[in-house]
Amino acid sequence: MIFGRSERGKPPVEPVTLKILVAGGFGVGKTTLVGAVSEIRPLRTEELLTEAGRPVDDTSGVEGKHTTTVAMDFGRITLREDLVLYLFGTPGQERFWFMWDELAEGALGAVVLADTRRLEDCFAAVDYFERRSIPFLVGVNCFEDAARYPVESVRKALDLDPDVPVVLCDARDRESVKEVLIGVVRHAMAYTAGHRQSVTT
Repeated sequence: MIFGRSERGKPPVEPVTLKILVAGGFGVGKTTLVGAVSEIRPLRTEELLTEAGRPVDDTSGVEGKHTTTVAMDFGRITLREDLVLYLFGTPGQERFWFMWDELAEGALGAVVLADTRRLEDCFAAVDYFERRSIPFLVGVNCFEDAARYPVESVRKALDLDPDVPVVLCDARDRESVKEVLIGVVRHAMAYTAGHRQSVTT
């Protein structure tokens, strides 16, 4: 860019921005997922776990976790010159859920990360997006020491509607996360198109 214009002499493109939330239980990999794909250094609001928080932060199944997100994670991906995706990772603990409404405002869709060792931890996020009619996808983060289950078994355990996508992923792997985000965008577009059609008929 030179003096607000592109090098080819074309006026600068004002990009369309999309917002996607990344939600799920405590220690499920939300911060890792945002960091795996963000083209900027992600904004993180992690703090060390303390003895004072031990009664409310259940670390069973994730005993190696020593930090927790206390506000949000933020990352950015430029998909095209005219299309930018912003990622907002929500805090996982119940005491921070009051922030979700503000983070969810204007969101195209959401990723609900799930850990098969603590599958019940993502019920709250699934319920949140269902109640607010925000399209979401469930990404099963395949931890190395976690049992693997078929996608349909996870769907049944979470009592998901048939149209909610469920995919296996690795929150550490950029390509895997990109596929998850593409899946969210596609699902959100189909959801919105179906919603419009039902309103006009």
